[in-house]
Amino acid sequence: MKKALIITYYWPPSGGAGVQRWLKFVKYLPEFGVEPIVLTVNPLQASYPQFDASLLHDIAPSVRVERTPTFELYGLYKRLTGKQEIPYGGFANETSPTFIQRVGRAIRGNFFLPDPRRGWNRYAIKRAKTLIRELDITTVITTGPPHSTHLIGLKLRRKFCNIKWIADFRDPWTDIYYYNKFPRFGWAKSLDRTLECKVLNNADHLLTVSDDFARLLTEKVKTGHTLPYSVIPNGYDAEDFHRPAPATDTARYVITYVGTISDDYDLSGLLAAFDLLSPDVRRQVQLRFVGKVPLYIAEQLNERIDVDLVGFVSHPVAVGYLLQSDMQLLVIPKVKGNSGIMPGKLLEYIASGKPALAIGPHGCDAEILLAETHCGQVFDYHEAQAMADYIQKGIDGAIERPSKTAIAMFSRRSLTGKLSKIIIDE
Repeated sequence: MKKALIITYYWPPSGGAGVQRWLKFVKYLPEFGVEPIVLTVNPLQASYPQFDASLLHDIAPSVRVERTPTFELYGLYKRLTGKQEIPYGGFANETSPTFIQRVGRAIRGNFFLPDPRRGWNRYAIKRAKTLIRELDITTVITTGPPHSTHLIGLKLRRKFCNIKWIADFRDPWTDIYYYNKFPRFGWAKSLDRTLECKVLNNADHLLTVSDDFARLLTEKVKTGHTLPYSVIPNGYDAEDFHRPAPATDTARYVITYVGTISDDYDLSGLLAAFDLLSPDVRRQVQLRFVGKVPLYIAEQLNERIDVDLVGFVSHPVAVGYLLQSDMQLLVIPKVKGNSGIMPGKLLEYIASGKPALAIGPHGCDAEILLAETHCGQVFDYHEAQAMADYIQKGIDGAIERPSKTAIAMFSRRSLTGKLSKIIIDE
């Protein structure tokens, strides 16, 4: 079997969306003739915003997982702010940052480039060199965020001229939607862009999750240089959906949102949509948040309908909530360059077989996917009446059934087959 070294900071027992993509690729790669070797951080030293030990069950005993020490710069952030909680992506858990937190963001944005996980790199590079030599590895894959992980690939690419380096961008680098939440000096922005361009101009293959992300990234490739790229979206694991759906409260029409919400998520249209529904209909609806949501947003919604705040749960439990639901809610941050945002949970929404009410820009990659699979509809942030009509159609059972054939194309096993061809193709 062809060996591939996968370098990822996020790995079980880390929880959250950033783990799922490569956890599932590793699960299915051996079926396609690729032996994955995983290089990651020691979880006892790592800075994980969330933990989910249930994901450890997806790692086969035969998979070699190498864990190294790290020097965590987030330890300095904790001491500075006095908070033990690591900031979530988009700062969903810091919606009203204190003065000390704002100082922490400024330090992080100017002196911890490209991110505070860079303290892991020297340990990972040392272990990767040993693994490449001992196991005769010719394919190295780095995945970010954290994008400092790609600097490991850059170092290895320069050290070993015979390796093929695949750089996987689950999110953009300097175009990520919360990038400007870090106060940055001009020199810091310039250095960050330089690091990004070095990665993109030295990788052998770019992998990303959406067409618009591919456009953003390939535009940074220098003139005359060609960077082959592939778009492999996140997917769903059919095995996660084989368990029977939990019992549900048939008296309520449950709309579920899984993940985090921050100030960048514009819910004004949804609030107005609930106002447009009759009082009798509103009493039928429950909006469930499985994850992190600012209290002030929950209170605004709870003035209109019943809101259930579940909080962060393990992945199997989150899937159970999806299966319990009648409709799923997706919100794309209202920020510049958001057309390519394709959250991993969207494919799990689709796999649940329940319609998705998605809020975001028309023409985005998520809208194209939902149209292909007949699994939901995208509404712009201000289209309150159309959202209200869609909720009413859901309650009335008048929404189109999804295309099972189209959905199957996004199974983790099917997508891993596409990835294996990139790895095996010399």
